[in-house]
Formats: sequence, C-alpha cells, structure tokens
Amino acid sequence: MPSQHSVTLAPSLAPSRGLILLFAVATGAVAANLYYAQPLVGLIGPAVGLSPHAASLLVTLTQLGYGAGLILLVPIGDLVENRRLVGVTLCFTVAALLMAAAARSAWLFLLASLLIGVSSSAAQMLVPIAAHLAPAESRGRVVGKVMSGLLLGILLARPIASLLADTLGWRSVFVVSAAAMAVLTLVLLRNLPRRVPTDGPRYGAMLRSLVHVALKTPVLQRRSAYHAPLFAAFSLFWTAAPLELAGPDFGLTQRGIALFALAGAAGAVAAPLAGYAADHGWSRPVTLFAILTVAAAFAIGHFGGTHSVFVLAAAGIVLDFGVQTNLVVGQRAIFALSPAIRSRLNGLYMASFFMGGAVGSALASPAFQNGGWRLVSWIGIALPMMSLLVFLTEFVGRPRTIP
Repeated sequence: MPSQHSVTLAPSLAPSRGLILLFAVATGAVAANLYYAQPLVGLIGPAVGLSPHAASLLVTLTQLGYGAGLILLVPIGDLVENRRLVGVTLCFTVAALLMAAAARSAWLFLLASLLIGVSSSAAQMLVPIAAHLAPAESRGRVVGKVMSGLLLGILLARPIASLLADTLGWRSVFVVSAAAMAVLTLVLLRNLPRRVPTDGPRYGAMLRSLVHVALKTPVLQRRSAYHAPLFAAFSLFWTAAPLELAGPDFGLTQRGIALFALAGAAGAVAAPLAGYAADHGWSRPVTLFAILTVAAAFAIGHFGGTHSVFVLAAAGIVLDFGVQTNLVVGQRAIFALSPAIRSRLNGLYMASFFMGGAVGSALASPAFQNGGWRLVSWIGIALPMMSLLVFLTEFVGRPRTIP
C-alpha cells in the first residue's frame, strides 16, 4: 500500500502534447496578470484617486506580491497535493482580479494589486509539475515548451491590456482576466494529474530550509547569477522602449506601442530549442550564446534603434530569444537536482532573477530621462557583461586537458 504522501503519478512516459499545451497556456495566462496594469497606470491612477507620483505603486505592489508568492506559496508544492494547491491559489486570483475591477479607492486597488501578484505565483507551481511528469531525457524540451507559454503571456499582456482598455475601458481588462482564470481553474482541476509529494518538513521548517537550499546549492547560485542580470536587461528594454516609441523620434500612439510589443513574442521560439540543447548536454555553450545574444540585442538597438522602429523591434526579438534561452537552460539544470525540493528550487530561482527584473525596471525611467535611448543601451550592454564575468569563473582553476 502506498503511503499517504507518496507520489501518485511517477514520470514514465513524456506527457502528451495536449497536456504540455495546457501547461504552456496556463502558465502564460496566469503570468500575464502581473503585467496588465503596467500600460494602464495613466488610466487607473486618476480613476481610483491615486496621485501621479504614487501611480507606479500599482505595478510595484504586484511585483512585490509575486516575489512574496514565490517564496511563501510556491515551495508548498513540496508539501501538499499539487492540483489542489493550484486550484485554490487560482480561486484567490479570480477574487483579486474582480476586486481590482470593482475598486473605487486607491487603497482597495493597491490591495488588489498585491493579492494579484501573490496568487499569480500559481504559474510557477505548474512548471515543477510539468518537470516531474517528463522523463529525464526530455525534461528540458518539456520545460522549454511550457516556458515559451510563460514568455508569450508576459509579452502579450501589455498589448492585450492596451487594446482592450482602448475599446471597453480599463476595468474590462480585469473582468475578462477573472473570467479567463475561472475557466482555466476548472480546466486544470479536470485535467491536471495528481502529484502528492513524499513526506517532508512542516511549513515553518520548509521555509527555514529555503536558506539552507540557497546557500548549499551551487547550481542554483550560479544559474541565478547568470539570469538575474539578463532579466534586468529584459525589464530595462521593455520598460524604456515604450518611452522611446512615444517620444518625438517615433511618436507612436498607445495602440502603435501595443502592436510593437507583439513583435517581441517571436522570441518565444527559443524555449523549446534551448530545452533540446540542454537535454543533449550543451548547456555551457548555449549559456554563453544566450549571454552574448542579450548584449548583441542592445548593440543593435544602440546603433540603429533610434532611427528605425523595425531595427528596434528586431533588437527586442533578439533580446527575448537570448533571455528565454538562458531561462530554460537554467531551469533544466535545477530540475535535474533533487525532485523532493523541486518547488523550493524553482521558487528561489524565479525570485532571484525577478529581483533583477525589478532593478531593470527601476533603472529604465531615470536612465532614459538623463541619457535617452543611448544610455539605456549602454546599461543594457553592461548587464549581460556581468553575467559573462560570472560565467567565466566556471573555467577558473580547472586543470588543462592535455591533447
């Protein structure tokens, strides 16, 4: 008889294409909730009585909530049955989105923003389940396909929100998303396999163990150090690009900026390719390729982005390709570690580079105001160079191979 905490479904065959598609769509749809408010700050602030100086709190609190969810909620996947955990968390997402849609005061919308961020961490509860279901030899490809859905959700959230708000008003964005999350919850509860973790520590001990895992897992440390500057570069670009596009050089409207953001979605094709490479043991050269690709993207934007919207769009595609490639290779590496702590590893990994993303977003406005797109580009080139310096330490102290 299996114990109460045994894993109900062990990975033997690769999950079906339909199930992988469901994981990809679900992670993208949930992650999109983090970015809907970003292009709508100018509309939401006055409607709920938030001053222009405090309007950025709408985005900041969502990000802080997501970071809290990665640390406080995602690791619970190592303790309780995963399908139920995802379902309960998404129910809170629906409630938070409806709260945002109905909010008439600043404090109520800010509270809703925080709760949207916390509960949207459900996206990162799904990724370890997909990794668990996949056999080791194809785990990278499966994770890559799921993460391509995540990136598409992040990149499509802003243009979708802008277009929907332009047509039906900003409140409709949160109503439509709440309805989509409700449907998604029912679909996931019906189709997700049950995964019950093996016996583990209680919640308090599990949280304390995060410090030990972070300090005693070199692979996690290294992959986080690689990706945090790259994700900072990603956030820097996609926060500063709308400012450049709305300026006198381009003069694009909100709808035009939304269409520009759609171009970046092409970078999602990198995810399955990166997973394939990682499955074949090419993680190190692919990591180097990803880091240099991010630097090249900003170089393209630096020399041609101020003159052509098509060059700037190409830079965005190249950037997203490099960032997504490194993300998938990193997740493939940490998911190859202990399955018993897979949710904790994923939560720590995502939280680490999410902080990098927050830094990139914070740098975007002052950099653009003080030096325009040129300064943004130089910072964007410097960030992957930080990753490159850390990457080169892999070769320090290694014995030379005699031919």
